[in-house]
Amino acid sequence: KYSEARYEEIIKETSNFIKKVGFNPKNVPFVPISGWHGDNMVEATTNMAWYKGWKKDTKSGEATGKTLLDAIDAIEPPSRPTDKPLRLPLQDVYKIGGIGTVPVGRVETGTIKAGMVVVFAPANVTTEVKSVEMHHEQLEAGLPGDNVGFNVKNVSVKDIRRGNVCGDSKNDPPKEAASFKAQVIVMNHPGQIGNGYAPVLDCHTAHIACKFDTLLEKIDRRSGKSVEDLPKFIKSGDAAIVKMIPSKPMCVESFAEYPP
Repeated sequence: KYSEARYEEIIKETSNFIKKVGFNPKNVPFVPISGWHGDNMVEATTNMAWYKGWKKDTKSGEATGKTLLDAIDAIEPPSRPTDKPLRLPLQDVYKIGGIGTVPVGRVETGTIKAGMVVVFAPANVTTEVKSVEMHHEQLEAGLPGDNVGFNVKNVSVKDIRRGNVCGDSKNDPPKEAASFKAQVIVMNHPGQIGNGYAPVLDCHTAHIACKFDTLLEKIDRRSGKSVEDLPKFIKSGDAAIVKMIPSKPMCVESFAEYPP
């Protein structure tokens, strides 16, 4: 009924693809399931004798299982960096009658609480947080992973917008980036890409055109090692380090300091 050959073929094809974009297939469980019949969803099926289960490498060692539920349970929870300075990219800004201006977004690092003096970059607006809520319940503090709304003093909805980043004005606040270096992987693009190309970049909640100012080096996608300095162009399948210049004020910070 279920084909082992097709399962192995899918593993091979998918592994080749995810290797190309820099992921390790050993970290990925491959689970043959049927949502229609319920095979290997919650309980191990008896309909594919050839299937012995999945395994994947994790930070804490090898994980194994048989079902989709096992694979979900084996996902390692992300770290919640409360010790870092606040970074909260705005998803939207609302004006609520009787309350005032309420920015909303997900806390990525640090904490946000009432009484904090926050700054929004790159708008350069500073204000005090009056209250913090999640799902209509008041919070003492918003933590990484929390989708919060917070009321701010004396700020109009016209002053701040989606794509701004909120930070603590007294602890390494976010700032506008005039330019930045990015590792770029070209998945699929007709023709060649050279200096001057200006695609739209989605970074946190910002959506802004950024110019490829200088192709600094072409790199090997898997090792990250340089294979060519100052290439004239890059094409589908290539990876490169590129100096980029945003067309409008934008907040960008290094992945090492403020993931994601």
